[in-house]
Parts: sequence; C-alpha cells; structure tokens
Amino acid sequence: MIVRQPGILTTFQDRGRYGFQKYGVLVNGAMDMFALRVANILVGNSQDEAALEITLHGPSIELTEDITFAICGARLSPMLNGSLVSEWRRVSAKAGSMLSFGKPARGCRAYLAVAGGFDVPEVMGSRSTYLRGQIGGFEGRALKQGDELKVRQTDVEGSVLKVAVLDANSGLDWFVSPTLYPAYGTHPVIRFISGPDFRLFSDESQRLFGTESFKITPQSDRMGYRLSGPALELASRQEKVSTAVTVGTIQVPPDGNPIILMADRQTIGGYPCIAQVIQVDVPVLAQLKPGDSLTFQEVTLELAQELWREREMNIRILEQAVCNQSKEP
Repeated sequence: MIVRQPGILTTFQDRGRYGFQKYGVLVNGAMDMFALRVANILVGNSQDEAALEITLHGPSIELTEDITFAICGARLSPMLNGSLVSEWRRVSAKAGSMLSFGKPARGCRAYLAVAGGFDVPEVMGSRSTYLRGQIGGFEGRALKQGDELKVRQTDVEGSVLKVAVLDANSGLDWFVSPTLYPAYGTHPVIRFISGPDFRLFSDESQRLFGTESFKITPQSDRMGYRLSGPALELASRQEKVSTAVTVGTIQVPPDGNPIILMADRQTIGGYPCIAQVIQVDVPVLAQLKPGDSLTFQEVTLELAQELWREREMNIRILEQAVCNQSKEP
C-alpha cells in the first residue's frame, strides 16, 4: 500500500500500551475502541491488531496487492476506485485499486483494518503511535505522502487467509447491525458516575454539570477535550494531591471549564475530578469534533457495569458470528 495523500491526521493505533504508566509512558491507543475492535473482527484479526485511525479528512491509498479490509467508526465517505464503499462490513479489493476518503458525513474518526494486520513494529507491547513521544506506529509519526505500508503475511492454513478467500469468491453481503453501534451523534448525552471530588463543587455547579450543554472547543485533541459552558466552581478553595487518571476522567481547572481526558491522556492529574465518563460512552465522545456539543447524565456504577457487560457480550457474539460465517463452505 502506498500513501498518495496522507489526510489531516492518519496514524496507527491499537488497544493501547499498558504496563508503563509508572514510568510516565502514555497508554495511547484508539480513540474509538469499539470501532477499532469491530473492524478487526470483520477481517478475521485479533481485536488487539493495529489499524489506521483516520481523522476527519482521510488519505488516498494505492493498493499494491489484493487485500480484504473493513472500515468502521465515522462516516468519512470512503471510495474504492471512485465508488462509495459501505462501512461496518468486509470488502475485498484488487491490486492497483485506489482507496480514498471524501467529505465527513458523520463523526470524525474512522478505522481501517486489513486482514493479516499491518506490518509495523511493536514498541513496549503496542503498535500505537505516540505522536508527542515519536514512538510506535509508522516511525512514531502521522502518515505522509509516499509512505509504503506493508501487510503481514499469514500461513496458507491461517484463518485470516480463509476469510479473504471467502470474501473474494462468495459474494456475501452482510454487515454489522446499526443496533450495535454506540449512540453516535453531534449532541449526545454522555453518561457519568460522580468523581471523587464531585461533592467539593458548589450545589449550583453540580446542578449545572448535570443539566446544561457543553461545547467541544478547538483546543481539543487526542489528549483531552476542552469544553466551554457554564463555569464550574468549588464550594471552597481546595489543595489537591495529584492522582491517577484514565480515559474519560473529567477534570476542572481553575477557569471552571471541564476537560475530558482521552486516549493520549497524561498519567496523573492534579485538577479536581468531578466525574468519570462510563466506558461504553467513550466511543461516542471519540466521534465528536470541535463545535459539537454534549450534555451529561449521572448513572450508577451498577448500571455502568451492566452496560459494559452488555457491550462486551455483543462484541463476543459478533466475533463468533463472523468466525462461523467464515467457516461456511
């Protein structure tokens, strides 16, 4: 695969780099983990495999060999040789084809997975790109024009190759049901459980956080989303010791405008933590772009856990269904 046009920001991401935060190494990984995992499942890969995370305006890529791929997440108008390609399904393409992306129609991040996986090196157990640290992915950076991307080869008896052969010859036309998608939208309701410092905020700030709308500002990126809206204030001045943070942690700096930490978050944070976004709603956040807005809704820890179990069960059912479909004669 040869990158003819790189797009705004295209990087390799997988499920993240774990076990090194104590050394100050960030987790990184896909912003929309659901879309990444499903794209890999559709092409017969491990869910941990690296895929291309494509932001807003995507690349143009010349295919130099026959491949099977899937695109999940945002609707960025993908085209194969000038014809629109459907997302959330497996697609086969011949060598010499051109895969490109057009105008964003919904969301801002799409994931391109290929059968066999991309041949990029692991760094500390992950192929994710850490842009600030310039490690992982393709030379630790975003793709640029002229980059040559390689796909790993599999044994003849490997399951990935069987998937590719099936797609090329069977003419199957099935896809992931939209009922399984996260609640993507430009003004979603993001559910949260109260953070350890929630009660330190004034009663009015607690009310505003759960009822008013907040907007994603242009100062947002993979590290965190900065929000604008009603200023949130502590009931009294507090000195806080820095504590561990994770994806979805919502901190409030002195200016009162919340920050939602995302995939490239720091390892610890010192601002008061008003809330924690529940895991199943993080993919919804990942598809928001500057100018989009959101509201927050508090839920119980028990409900958050139940929703997570339901999501994981649906992913396992999908994986089994794809596996069974690939084994049919």
